[in-house]
Amino acid sequence: MRLVTERMVDVRSACLGFWVGTGSRDETGAQAGISHFLEHLLFKGSPTRSARSIAEDVDAVGGDMNAFTTKEYTAFYVRMLGDDLDLGLDILSDIVWSPALRAEEVDSERQVILEEVLMHLDEPADFAQERFADAMFPAHPLGREVLGDPGVIRSVTVDEIRQFLAVHYRPANLVVAAAGQVDHGSIGEGLERRFAGLAGGASPQRVPPSDEVRPLDVTVRDCEQAHLVLGVRAPARRSPSRFALALLNHVLGGGISSRLFQSIREERGLAYSIISERVAFADSGALVVSVGTSPDNAAEVVGLVVAELDHCAGSGITAAELDRAKGHVAADLLLGLEDSGNRMSRIGAGLLLFDEVLSVDEQLARIDAVSLDEVGTIAGEVLGGRRVLAVVGPSAAGDFAPLN
Repeated sequence: MRLVTERMVDVRSACLGFWVGTGSRDETGAQAGISHFLEHLLFKGSPTRSARSIAEDVDAVGGDMNAFTTKEYTAFYVRMLGDDLDLGLDILSDIVWSPALRAEEVDSERQVILEEVLMHLDEPADFAQERFADAMFPAHPLGREVLGDPGVIRSVTVDEIRQFLAVHYRPANLVVAAAGQVDHGSIGEGLERRFAGLAGGASPQRVPPSDEVRPLDVTVRDCEQAHLVLGVRAPARRSPSRFALALLNHVLGGGISSRLFQSIREERGLAYSIISERVAFADSGALVVSVGTSPDNAAEVVGLVVAELDHCAGSGITAAELDRAKGHVAADLLLGLEDSGNRMSRIGAGLLLFDEVLSVDEQLARIDAVSLDEVGTIAGEVLGGRRVLAVVGPSAAGDFAPLN
């Protein structure tokens, strides 16, 4: 097990997280949704703690406790006063190493997750993201929704859940991170004393997605807007070009001065919001633009986004745009350091996903070192690639043509 901590001398809070290097892409089709299901179930407690007692104990010290599942990892965290951190360590150790997984609680939580799936499906913007992932990574676990398959959720057994836990929730696949009013040695000693799981383990073995994409995915739905998600494949998480790509993304659609925001919202009034983001995985990634607009304007908006991708791919960005992007990305990093939760996430994700924790100064230096030529090169390589469009809204499939 790896431990990383960051002492914040001027705060009285502390945030502690357990980061497990397994997510929905590490499930078989017959397990689709088990990672997220397990995340829910661990909060039901251990043989000595009920869900209610955990909630009452955390509430009594003014703390907060939560978790989330992604396609490549699952994280559990508590945030409370530093003086109460032993309680957080007690609870997280207890539920991760010795979860109760009581049959009656597993059955009741099934319905909670099925309701979450239905809630997700009721949100056309969320559903458009799901359809985009499936089109970008067809027939691959990265294309599946993290919430999973309702059929699997209904049928998975307690024994199957315990087996998944025994394989993946092992020390070699886990990082513990803490930031705030913390002491590294005390947390390390506390982890050793509380550890009650299976030793060893390993990170999941993963198969990269093929180059295949499905250029167009249209779902006709009776809703007020057409929800558009348009993107291209992008480099994997550890790519040397990741800092240049982050700056390119900001120029394209990452802020209020971005090209897409200015063109589509400010100049033409075609959308309330439009954003782009870099999605990065261990062995692949995507640069994704998301926007909701009137069905009558959907084709025009798609055309404008495609034209901007073409322009960036062919001409890159300007020096002034690069300077603004560097200023924004650097400030965003520094502002996040004021919160112990953000610091815990930065160092926990860094160690789990990159096997290193860059100092803030190192991160700032790498951002500042990106040249205009580097951004131009990555723009040509990424934005000129095969494009995928997912549409959810009251439009016929014939209203859109594949982009490639």
